[in-house]
Amino acid sequence: MIDFILVADLTRLWYAIPLVVSVSLVYAATHHEKISVILRRAVRTAVWISGFMLIAFFVLYFIQNAVG
Repeated sequence: MIDFILVADLTRLWYAIPLVVSVSLVYAATHHEKISVILRRAVRTAVWISGFMLIAFFVLYFIQNAVG
């Protein structure tokens, strides 16, 4: 069965996209000057942040289902 709370909160994840993009670009731009290096590092940072967020999500989701 579909977890309706998870589906309802799925729309909130759209707020994470501009946040991850902006943080990645600012972080890369503070360390490099060339635009090609900035974009490459920003993509790597965005993937790292997204991966960390997904891991945290699955850990918390597993804990919620194990307890409840």
